[in-house]
Amino acid sequence: MPNGIIIIDKPQDWTSMDVCAKLRRLLGERRVGHAGTLDPMATGVLTVFMGRATRGAEFAEGGEKEYLATLQLGLETDTQDTTGQVLHQRPVTCTREDIEAVLPRFRGDILQVPPMYSALKRNGKKLYQLARAGKTVERPPRPVTIYALELGEELGPGAYALRVRCSKGTYIRTLCHDIGQALGCGGAMAALRRTQAAGFTLADALTLEQVAAAVEEGRGNELLRPIDTLFTQYPAVTVAGRQERLCRNGNPFRLEGADGRFRVYGADGAFLMLGERKGGEMRTVKSFFEPETT
Repeated sequence: MPNGIIIIDKPQDWTSMDVCAKLRRLLGERRVGHAGTLDPMATGVLTVFMGRATRGAEFAEGGEKEYLATLQLGLETDTQDTTGQVLHQRPVTCTREDIEAVLPRFRGDILQVPPMYSALKRNGKKLYQLARAGKTVERPPRPVTIYALELGEELGPGAYALRVRCSKGTYIRTLCHDIGQALGCGGAMAALRRTQAAGFTLADALTLEQVAAAVEEGRGNELLRPIDTLFTQYPAVTVAGRQERLCRNGNPFRLEGADGRFRVYGADGAFLMLGERKGGEMRTVKSFFEPETT
């Protein structure tokens, strides 16, 4: 059965779950999940997990992400992007230099107020459900980090390219909205493409058409990356004998060495788990081997 990671270049107007449903049909695996939701209007890197590898999705949510966005100045909408209802339109009189001058206040550790049109929950209801019902609730600002924010070329009247490298939880459309507020003319996000997530880039990504063609040729499973490629930042250790038996049973075991997280492999080279060693004892963070069936 398919087990592994596949990096998809999500097409526009598809939800992230639409992509999972398509892959479920193409590759014949019921267990399919993704990390780092992309809105329908967005394209780019979507990390999809299949089979036993779905246990690793939680580890792909964090980390840095990189986006190419289009900032449309002079426009405010209820969704903070150009798919929403227009609230205000204003003339754009600011120059490129004016935009460059406000960007430093959005770099580094900042606070963002999440948009009403988001999947965050308040009293058990998603904010976008409340927004669609015409309700607005107070949202406390949340800390995020903008590691890089660069102004690119002018793409049209009042429209500019932005390159953003940021932490988990950053709303790029809110960033566009807030930049517009700082400039006094309003702003909205007109396009978004994720170029990097979970350590993978667009160079690693496949289109759904490429996946379908590979499946037609009987090469579908060859597209899956091993789950341990998600953890290449951690050193590898190999266990055997009693240590491996304890590991496969979910029990801690003695393994001398430096503290930290490790990729743990069995004697046959199979990836067993992400483990954490502390004080000479290795414990399971998350196991990835297929349980033996009797």
